[in-house]
Amino acid sequence: QVQVVESGGGLVQPGGSLRLSCKASGSIRSINAMGWYRQAPGKQRELVATITSGGTTNYVDPVKGRFTVSSDNTENTVYLQMNTLKPEDTAVYYCNADITPWTSRYVFRYWGQGTQVTVSS
Repeated sequence: QVQVVESGGGLVQPGGSLRLSCKASGSIRSINAMGWYRQAPGKQRELVATITSGGTTNYVDPVKGRFTVSSDNTENTVYLQMNTLKPEDTAVYYCNADITPWTSRYVFRYWGQGTQVTVSS
């Protein structure tokens, strides 16, 4: 069994910073990539950033230069450092991980439960 758990959300003023964490645990053979998505009220879930096991990162344009995704492969953990936050960054942030569990040879995508980020004065 595999679990993905996010933490670190909260309320922050415009221009402030937050750091989200996401840890995968359980019966994990390997992790190919981990990523962050977000869903604002009334909108579809959208990609924010991804990082592969080799360290290759990808960002969507609205967060480039403000957000940084990083990982600690020894801890199966991914981070999202969010700087210069804007009200439009307000959303529930979800972590996912593309994992091959010990019980399979296939890759499955696991999702966390989400963490709320609110940017408001």
